Amino acid sequence: MRFETINTISIYNPSTWKNKLFLTFDVDWASDKVLSFTLDILEKYSIKATFFITHETTLIKRMADNPNIEVGIHPNFNHLLDGDARYGKNMAEVLKNFKKLSLNSCSVRSHSMVQGTQLLELFEKHKLVFDCNHFIPYDAGIELKPWFFWNNTIIKVPYFWEDDVHCRHGWEWNPQIYAKAKGIKVFDFHPIHIYLNTEHLDRYHQAKEFHAKPYKLSSLINKKHYGTRNFLLYLIKEQV
Repeated sequence: MRFETINTISIYNPSTWKNKLFLTFDVDWASDKVLSFTLDILEKYSIKATFFITHETTLIKRMADNPNIEVGIHPNFNHLLDGDARYGKNMAEVLKNFKKLSLNSCSVRSHSMVQGTQLLELFEKHKLVFDCNHFIPYDAGIELKPWFFWNNTIIKVPYFWEDDVHCRHGWEWNPQIYAKAKGIKVFDFHPIHIYLNTEHLDRYHQAKEFHAKPYKLSSLINKKHYGTRNFLLYLIKEQV
């Protein structure tokens, strides 16, 4: 079993996703220190992964220059629902602004998985082929696979594990269960949870106000309990 990036998936060739692990990361406006921490881990072990970026940072070039890393986008349409145009005055403008972060991106996961027919049409217009906006948790007992959306130009790629959901529900920290699951295996991590080694969302909430204050943030890292970073490192070390 080996790691792959989302943009290598082919509906016509199941071998591109069967018996593969897909590590994806929602950047979620992480500071450069926090994001670098995750990149350091992946680069140390030469791991393939997909990052969904949210903001301008010099680290985008670092990711784009790494042949093991795919750069996707993570547009935030949430504010539009509240009449807030901070990222754009409509869906098209929001997507255009996020696409500017990485013009060659072909994979997308919306913040909070916001989606709809109009958005899918915009994704197609911006040559976003892989839509990762379906979270179907492992405990649903459904064997997942990618599928075409309507016109066979957009591939839907579901994911079955997410770090903050794992912490919220208090699921057992047993990565072997997920690594051996049937179907496509797409994991969703967040750099902040890897940095903090989050084991419970209380830790994240306590640290939230210090995300831009690295010295304070580092003092809140979980060093006693099995957490998100341990989970990631187990997946990596079992495969390299």
